[in-house]
Amino acid sequence: MANRPAAGGGVWVDVGPQRFARWCEGFARRHGGALSRPPRLVADDAACAGQALELAAADGSTATCCVPFPPLAVAADTGLIDALIAHTSAVRIVGVVLVRRGGFAVGRFEGDRLQEWKVGARHVQGRTKAGGWSQQRFARRREGQAREAYAAAADNAARILLPHVGRLDALVLGGDTGAISALRADQRLKALWSKETAPFLNVGDPKMSDLRTAPEAFRAIRIRLVEAAQPAQPPRSSSSSAESSSADGGRPPGAVGAPWQDPS
Repeated sequence: MANRPAAGGGVWVDVGPQRFARWCEGFARRHGGALSRPPRLVADDAACAGQALELAAADGSTATCCVPFPPLAVAADTGLIDALIAHTSAVRIVGVVLVRRGGFAVGRFEGDRLQEWKVGARHVQGRTKAGGWSQQRFARRREGQAREAYAAAADNAARILLPHVGRLDALVLGGDTGAISALRADQRLKALWSKETAPFLNVGDPKMSDLRTAPEAFRAIRIRLVEAAQPAQPPRSSSSSAESSSADGGRPPGAVGAPWQDPS
């Protein structure tokens, strides 16, 4: 997934648990060769809206790693990076509900295996440029078609997820926030909302491929990377190049060692 700008500076990077240790090593190597202090656990980080693991590099760069499925419990003899990898890789039962006007996808995962699912598409009337009564008629039709799509999503969320709500570790939502708001009004699903966790998955009209790849997103460690500012290097002028050539004994460009001498 491409890096995304982060509010307040830096970028968001998503890293899977199987790559996280290597990513941390690379972060330290690229930013001064080492961490400036041991990793620390932050209970309530503003960027993550919750628990986070914070890394600080020797050059001043920082990496704030949001903890998926908080809280993170750490044993006394386990390092924080290893603890976060083990925590994120644990097998959990996760419900996924993706909804937009044009369709829905509902699934129940155990680990990264999709156990039960339903994907549906709904035709929603396109917008019209006509005015007056025609525009109002099309608007009412669109609203009716959207309600049908939301109702189908709610029916399948109730069928697939509610029987397992006691065992459900988390609920991940995605699609369109307005569509999700419509589902929240369905009293049948009230027991699910207490399981809701980040991230919110941004997808188009949900398809089976979006559902199958959902674990890559909800098990990823979201990292806010803020790199230290690098001092600007002034451009070399032609006069400084000439001075350099004179000072180094007239060596041809790229030559090393003793000053070049004319063999004649």
